[in-house]
Amino acid sequence: MTDINVFYELKKCVLEHYKKRYPYFEGSWKNFTSQDILNLIDDVQLQTKNSVSEKWIYTHLKPETNEKLPRKDMLDIFSQYLGTSGWDEFKFQPIDNADVEKQLKKPTKNKKYIVFGFVTVVIFGLAFWKIRVKKEQLQTIRLEEKFSNDSISSSSTKVYVVKDNIENEVVLKDSKIEVGKNAQVVIKSPFYKEKKIDLTQTPNVNKVSLQPNDYTNILQGFIKSDIKDWQTRKEQLQKILHDNVEVIVMLKNNLGAEYFNKNEFSQKLIIPTPSLKKMKIVEVTNDSNNQITFIRIIQE
Repeated sequence: MTDINVFYELKKCVLEHYKKRYPYFEGSWKNFTSQDILNLIDDVQLQTKNSVSEKWIYTHLKPETNEKLPRKDMLDIFSQYLGTSGWDEFKFQPIDNADVEKQLKKPTKNKKYIVFGFVTVVIFGLAFWKIRVKKEQLQTIRLEEKFSNDSISSSSTKVYVVKDNIENEVVLKDSKIEVGKNAQVVIKSPFYKEKKIDLTQTPNVNKVSLQPNDYTNILQGFIKSDIKDWQTRKEQLQKILHDNVEVIVMLKNNLGAEYFNKNEFSQKLIIPTPSLKKMKIVEVTNDSNNQITFIRIIQE
């Protein structure tokens, strides 16, 4: 049994111990939020009289796999948190090998070759598709906002040509796309309502107006602006967010993701902070009443 195997068991035991201390948490390291991290830091401080940093937890406890063993002094602290004298004693405790092997399990060489072959086929398939499209007669379509002449951002708007129920993305440049005469086009963006165009039915289209997703644009305004009218923000968020909205924030440097419910996300939005302005909305889902039920955000 290697030390890295034992470290996986340590992570598992720390999470189980945290759940005993905070019974309302029922998740895993993957959905361990920033508030949970602060709770864990306080609990470790209380039980061991030692301090640990948020960065250390993000770097070593939240990831599903670990390539290197952390420093022994930190291993000692979390081993003491579990009631042992330190890392050396913890290593001699019985370990659930099945759980550890499940975490360490990696694809075999055959699986790697299969994946490589699949990727190769996809690449050649896309190349063939692009050559075929170039041979077709193309037409240019300009995308515009319905209520203004503002250009459409290529970073937040994706355009796909649909063929045989497969979507292939096309380049959006200067708010324009070039597609085949008989193409079926789908336009997707968190800031606009999805638009579908069938050029076999409407062949002479050269301009498409997109309907703004008003509620997403309000959220984006909250994220980027310095508005300090907390009460107004709170009232508007109550209206545009569904009571069961799910918010996923993808952390930088592949540190995982954070999950927020309506109250937690609203609290984050009503107070402008530098970290809030670094958030970028990449996906939004609305229900039949236009309330937002799902949001995916990345940290820039």
